[in-house]
Amino acid sequence: MSDKVGRLTLWGVEVFLAVSEEGSVSAAAKRLGASPSAVSQQISNLETALGTELINRRERPMSLTPAGRVLRRRAQSILVEAARARSEIAGLDLSHLAHLRLGMVEDFESSVTPLLITQMADRLTETRFELETGPSHRLLDRLENRALDVIVAAELGDGAEWSESHPLLQDPFVAVVPKGHHGAVKELPLIQYTRRHAMGRMLAEHLAMQGLTLTHRFELDSYRAMIAMVAGGTGWTILSSLGVLNAGRYADEIEAIPLPVAPLSRQISLTVRHDGMSEMAREVADQLGPLLQAQVVDPVVATYPWLGGYLKIL
Repeated sequence: MSDKVGRLTLWGVEVFLAVSEEGSVSAAAKRLGASPSAVSQQISNLETALGTELINRRERPMSLTPAGRVLRRRAQSILVEAARARSEIAGLDLSHLAHLRLGMVEDFESSVTPLLITQMADRLTETRFELETGPSHRLLDRLENRALDVIVAAELGDGAEWSESHPLLQDPFVAVVPKGHHGAVKELPLIQYTRRHAMGRMLAEHLAMQGLTLTHRFELDSYRAMIAMVAGGTGWTILSSLGVLNAGRYADEIEAIPLPVAPLSRQISLTVRHDGMSEMAREVADQLGPLLQAQVVDPVVATYPWLGGYLKIL
């Protein structure tokens, strides 16, 4: 049901804060996953409810009026208190949770994510689920901007002060080569994961620190495309062991072997805001543990026994 004009809503306050921080309606809409027209309407409704102009739309970038500056000082506190109340209620009984916005790293898209959503939906019969999959850095940005409540993603750095993380999985990196061609790392070019993403930069830095100079003609951001090229004998690549789960129909045409340099791994964690869903974070993490063991660790180690002890639940 649409918001009534003249009513002050939490969504309206969240939209206003996004516009004030981004400086434009279009940027705020992108951050919130809403349409520009919906964002503009929320600002208009909020101004009607308060009886004053909050944003100077005639300026570029948009600026706040004196009333807007007052509201911005209060808006963050309003959203923090609302999130705390929501978290405390959910902590008492998760069945009271009306809406859950969950972000999952794309590696789990076909294996863990559907089972987790189904498992949670069976218990939280009144909860509406909103799922977003993507690379870890994007999910973390969405969590910081309050566009998501809970994310399962790779740890990036030491963690932000506003967040808390629950370790789930140690995910080692592997060399992916054409089936039976262990010498591919010397004979074929490297198909590199894009350095536009945090994982790609981490891999490039690790190789550089090991003093390994490799020929690479390709830099891609798609696991499936990279694996398809490896299967076709175009080159070899480095992916996390989770990335191998995306092999699909190419599974019999590729092979995962140890890195030709020092071992490297990443940590997959469940992360929430301190002022968000912290009370329910441990419960969701506990549900994920058995799923990850059954859907990730066991099948990957069964295929590649040498990964036993490296790919593991934390």
